[in-house]
Order: sequence, then C-alpha cells, then structure tokens
Amino acid sequence: MAGIAGVVHDDESGYGGNRVQPFASTPRPSKTERGKRDSSALSRILGLDELVSLNVWRASLAEVFGTATLVFAMDTIVISSYETQTKTPNLIMATLIALTVTILLLATFPISGGHINPVITLSAMFTGLITVSRAAIYILAQCIGGILGALALKAVVNSTIEQTFSLGGCTLNIVAPGPNGPVVVGLETGQGLWLEIICTFVFLFSSIWIAFDRRQAMALGRVVFCSIIGLVVGLLVFISTTVTATKGYAGVGMNPARCLGPALVRGGHLWKGHWVFWAGPVIASVAFSLYTKIIPREHLIGAESK
Repeated sequence: MAGIAGVVHDDESGYGGNRVQPFASTPRPSKTERGKRDSSALSRILGLDELVSLNVWRASLAEVFGTATLVFAMDTIVISSYETQTKTPNLIMATLIALTVTILLLATFPISGGHINPVITLSAMFTGLITVSRAAIYILAQCIGGILGALALKAVVNSTIEQTFSLGGCTLNIVAPGPNGPVVVGLETGQGLWLEIICTFVFLFSSIWIAFDRRQAMALGRVVFCSIIGLVVGLLVFISTTVTATKGYAGVGMNPARCLGPALVRGGHLWKGHWVFWAGPVIASVAFSLYTKIIPREHLIGAESK
C-alpha cells in the first residue's frame, strides 16, 4: 500500500522556498550568458545549500514521523482486516487506508509538503518542484520513518501475528504448506512489477497531479485534494487485491519506504522480490515526469491563467 502527499506551493509552509523552475522562456543568450545561466540552473536543481539548511532538516522530521505513523497504521490495518471474520477484508482495508492517508496528508502538508512516500518526492524532483538535495533528505527521512513504524508494530504484536502476517509487509508470494510439501503461492515477479508500474502511474496521474498543479489545488482546497489522493490510494489497493485475488500477494505497494520497514525488521521472505517495490514506483515516477514535459505549455505546473 502507499503513502502519498500533496506538493502544491504553500506560502505558510517551509516547503515552497526553493522551487526549481523546470521550464524557462527567455531570449537566446550569448555563450557566456548561457554558461552562467546553465551553472545557475544546475545550482538551483541541486540545491546544495539545502543540505545544511536547518529548516529543511526540521521539515524532514514531519516526513520521519508521518511515514512511521503511516507504516504502523497501514500494516495494522492490513493485519486486522484479514484477521477479522469478514467476507470483504480488502474492501474494509481499502476504506481504512483511504481515511488514514487523508488524515496524515493534512497533518504533514503544512510542514514538509506531506510527501511521506519516496514516489512523491521523486516525482516532485523530476518535475522541478523540489531540489535534488531536498529530495535526498526527504527519502532518507521516509526510509527511517518506515523502519521506526515497523519496529513500533513489532513491539505491540505477538510472535504468532508477526509470523502469520509478516508485519503486514509487501510480499509477492509466500511459502505455504501443500499436499506434497511446502509450495510457493502468489504472483510472478513480472506481474508484480507491472502492477507497481501501472498502479503507481495511475496514482500520480489521477491524484498527485492535482496537488502538483497550483491552480487546481488552490481551487479545490487542501482538504478536498488530500481526500482525493486518499480515495485514489484506497481504490488502487482494493483493485490490486481484488483483481489478483492471490494468497501470498499483499497488494500493490506504491511506497518503497513503507515496504522497506517491515523487510528490514522482519526480514526473511520479505526480501524476495523486494526490488520490485522500488523499481516499479521509480519507473512510474519517471514516466509521469515525462508526461508533464510533453503536455501543452499552457497546462504546465504553476502556470498562471491569462
């Protein structure tokens, strides 16, 4: 499952202070001017000054605790949904995840922009909304948060629950008892990778774009676009677990940090195919950023209406 966030510019947050402009419209400069501009553009893209910015590191704390809370809550929801005697555990799980994501977005957005997911941070970096340095700090914070959330869950569940549900971590398949001995049940690696790519791209295209586009985000309001993002995440979780309906597959991840925490804390079979939960979302983030580059110029992020 995934954690997500809006990244629209907000004058009240520390997030919008060093925005990189991915597109520029200026007269053709001389070679000297072009060299200076290229150097300046590279400096803005890298944002090395943010590596030592106290405000950025303070903002990253929201990413740490936001991701930790997301992992703890989501993994608890996964475990409790399947542990509950109900015919539709995936529907209950998707609904609760949608609510959880919405609440966490609203809590972290004013401080850090509310990413709590490397996918959002990478997409924001690729589209020029944040610098490379800030992206690196945020992703580090999210991974630390994912580990803390998994450790917190491990501390409160008994060993039987931990082993049965693998701390609610991201899995493609598991080893289960069969009539002639243990058998591997779940999805093939290729299927899991395509699900990660497709679902993550749909997630970015259908909801995160609203948060990236300043005009849409301001028109809808913070509560509405955070709710839309949460709803889309819940729908994709429901779709991925319903379409596959395969025991051993935990559903689409869309959040590498959320998958990393349980894998490091629980270990074992959670590492099998773990790369899929990183490669798929990263590929989707690149594809999404390419989409933002080829759409008509008047629809670019942050463009002002005339």
